[in-house]
Amino acid sequence: MMKKLLIANRGEIACRVMRTAHKLGVATVAVYSEADADAPHVRLADEAVLLGPAPARDSYLKADLILAAAKKTGADAIHPGYGFLSENADFARACAKAGVTFVGPSPEAIEAMGLKDRAKSLMEKAGVPVTPGYHGTEQDPDHLKTQADLIGYPVLIKAVAGGGGKGMRKVEASDAFLEALESCKREAASSFGDDRVLIEKFISSPRHIEVQVFGDSRGRVVHFFERDCSLQRRHQKVIEEAPAPGMTPNVRAAMCSAAVRAAQAVDYVGAGTVEFIVDGSGPLREDGFYFMEMNTRLQVEHPVTEAVTGTDLVELQLRVASGGSVPQQDQISLSGWAMEARLYAEDPATGFLPSIGPLDYLDLPDTDLANGVRTDSGVRQGGEVSLHYDPMIAKLITFAETREDAIDRLVDVLDTQVRVYPVKTNAGFLRRALTHADFRAGEVDTRFIDARLEELAPKSPPAFSYIAAALRLTDGAGAFATSTDPWSVRDGFRTNSDAVIELGFQAEEARLSVSLKRDKAQLTAQIGDQGYALTDLCLTGSQVHACLDGRTVSARVELRGRGVLVACQGETHLIELYNPAALADALEAGGAIKAPMPGKVLSVPVKAGDAVKKGQTLAVLEAMKMEHALAAPRDGVVESVGASEGSQVGDGAVLVTLADE
Repeated sequence: MMKKLLIANRGEIACRVMRTAHKLGVATVAVYSEADADAPHVRLADEAVLLGPAPARDSYLKADLILAAAKKTGADAIHPGYGFLSENADFARACAKAGVTFVGPSPEAIEAMGLKDRAKSLMEKAGVPVTPGYHGTEQDPDHLKTQADLIGYPVLIKAVAGGGGKGMRKVEASDAFLEALESCKREAASSFGDDRVLIEKFISSPRHIEVQVFGDSRGRVVHFFERDCSLQRRHQKVIEEAPAPGMTPNVRAAMCSAAVRAAQAVDYVGAGTVEFIVDGSGPLREDGFYFMEMNTRLQVEHPVTEAVTGTDLVELQLRVASGGSVPQQDQISLSGWAMEARLYAEDPATGFLPSIGPLDYLDLPDTDLANGVRTDSGVRQGGEVSLHYDPMIAKLITFAETREDAIDRLVDVLDTQVRVYPVKTNAGFLRRALTHADFRAGEVDTRFIDARLEELAPKSPPAFSYIAAALRLTDGAGAFATSTDPWSVRDGFRTNSDAVIELGFQAEEARLSVSLKRDKAQLTAQIGDQGYALTDLCLTGSQVHACLDGRTVSARVELRGRGVLVACQGETHLIELYNPAALADALEAGGAIKAPMPGKVLSVPVKAGDAVKKGQTLAVLEAMKMEHALAAPRDGVVESVGASEGSQVGDGAVLVTLADE
């Protein structure tokens, strides 16, 4: 076993690797950028070395600085985590040249699987089924368009060196191909330094099922069964689970055997994931899956596999890197069901734009494996979400005997143990996905989110958030008053009529009033035209529980300024007493298209005087490793353009202004 391990990464994966290393008695070294000087992974490590400025290209992607840190601290091994340099063959070679163990596969295996076109050819030779498509070297746009026309639409354009959904575009028709190709190549060049692409037939009702494989230096390759990662948005995974819904023993055997053959084809050593695109138009079939790619590293979603197999995959990585062996296949068993939800700093109400800034409030569940709950996170309350890195706040993992119980446990975690503010998150979106009838029935494919986006990403806080705020501000409309003095009870009492309290609230752009009406023991709430019957009320400190129209609901409430900070059904909102002046200011700003975060302007395809339609792209911003198209909120005429292509802009910068209607 190595003596000292340097983790060439940051955030939750760095913390996760360190925990296992410490369990094994291995000393750890963190590396960090100036933006991460006080980050949890730096605090957790035995030693830490500053790499450089905040941008990853000046810190976490600088192989020479990382190797210098290993030499300075005497680290004899480097774990790359995922992302950054984890699939960089040159970095793996540099580690070997420096006499440092690279915790991962050989440079040759990384190269073989790192380029999708080459990997497809290898898989065909190994007898692994591959998706029909064009994997050639000719990159002329007209040639690529011709190939796409021959394959038949819809097709996927995919970066040869891509991953994580970047450099990928679905094209529905021939006349949209060249524009999508240009955008795909631009993003691929920015993310991977390589703009080459391949083209694949888009599988209808596709599911994304992957197999965890592991190889050792003795030539043995085993699998740890499958994971289903079909719930995706913009080709990035959102909720993962193990095992896959609807999996049969025969299909599992076929798929896992294909994954093992794929790894054996490149003499694979270490942890890897073979990803398949699966025809989900009906029951899973032995001939209905196709090789998509192999990730030559640990995956973000590895905790669900650990939960259902009882294996610490990082520990196995470290043991294999130190010359150890993987277990025999018959020693690996599958038990129970695990779910993982990725909690991102992003706002579903604004098209999932990343949300950056300070984490004034950050409550996450404690890891409690005995009760089937695990949290992997690399941020802390008082820290911040930076524009320079991936916006993931935490991975929330639950484990139970059945799929239904694992879902229920994860929903309960989101309901009762998650609060993040003022950064916005996708927690409420995750909860709505988990509770959707189709998801609970196991009817999942990669189109699940897009097909139900309006249901999953509503633009206003849950109704009970407003009711809970009203109950907190009025002490439950007198339902919990203990005073014998009727004049001190805030219950809306009046002679000859029912007791009524009405409050006007606003949260973000939503504005409404809540009327609380108490008639003897019955309390009702009115929001617009909708009435709610409240029973079994319990208001204790910061918690509000009630039965709302027969459904048990709860919220965490805290007085703050002119309103109440409410965490309810996975979402955290500041529900403030209505301020008409603030609403007027918001309406006046309606014609300004502002940058939702700092970033680089990639294009502004309009000019002053242009007539534009609602939904038309007015500017494209690059931030947090992704392109974000900013659309016109209404029909109108461009009054002015405030940014140029290539310019860097700050949060709130006005990019385009529409003339008043």
